[in-house]
Amino acid sequence: MTSSYSLGSRTFSSRLIIGSGKYDSFEQNLACAEASGTEMVTVALRRTKLDAPKGEGLLDFISPDRFTILPNTAGCYTVEDAVATARMGRELLDTDLIKLEVIGDDRTLFPDVAGTLEAAKILIDDGFSVLPYVTDDPVACQKLAAMGCPAVMPLAAPIGSGMGIRNAANLRIILETVEVPVIVDAGVGTASDAAVAMELGATAILMNTGIAAAKNPVQMARAMKLATEAGRLAYEAGRMPMRLYATASSPLDGLASF
Repeated sequence: MTSSYSLGSRTFSSRLIIGSGKYDSFEQNLACAEASGTEMVTVALRRTKLDAPKGEGLLDFISPDRFTILPNTAGCYTVEDAVATARMGRELLDTDLIKLEVIGDDRTLFPDVAGTLEAAKILIDDGFSVLPYVTDDPVACQKLAAMGCPAVMPLAAPIGSGMGIRNAANLRIILETVEVPVIVDAGVGTASDAAVAMELGATAILMNTGIAAAKNPVQMARAMKLATEAGRLAYEAGRMPMRLYATASSPLDGLASF
């Protein structure tokens, strides 16, 4: 990857974060993590048996010794549940990192923005490094950053939809007005979606279904890695200006005459 970025006291080189749900097996999840080059894997605390017998649990494959484990509060619909789940994750995984999700709608799985803001404040005051899943609302992202979140995680499209970047304009505004890292979360379906997100200037991307639901998840994980890297390189390189009319690739001065 072209450069590193920081989340609180942690520094990462890979700008691709993957999930741990919907895979056929823990072995497949690990193979995808390896192919993606990720350094961080998010784990749904309410949907993962962290106390499984030795050798049979997710963390026996996605080892905390190898990957940064990012616990998340997926499946929480109230502030109280999200806060309690985050605290449970800190006890079980010995980490202050938490991906905060307070879901507000069953059909779209869009976050409850007011609940997210409330829960974030409680958890920050409790010593957490809160990475909030939020709508692509610039004002909400600004408030979360001002509150002390080390990053914001606006959705690109509904979770698991694979629809890609639905509102590039809002993401641009967030990127221009929020000084903390912006991690695009949810909706990335294929490599071109990842490249677009990174070309906009996103710090990183978090994805799960785009890899896990592919016909060949390991191959898609590799594709997402390359797309994330290519998109970041293109962003750092700076694209040429777009023009309405053609411009000759070669200079016209000094053309030979026949």
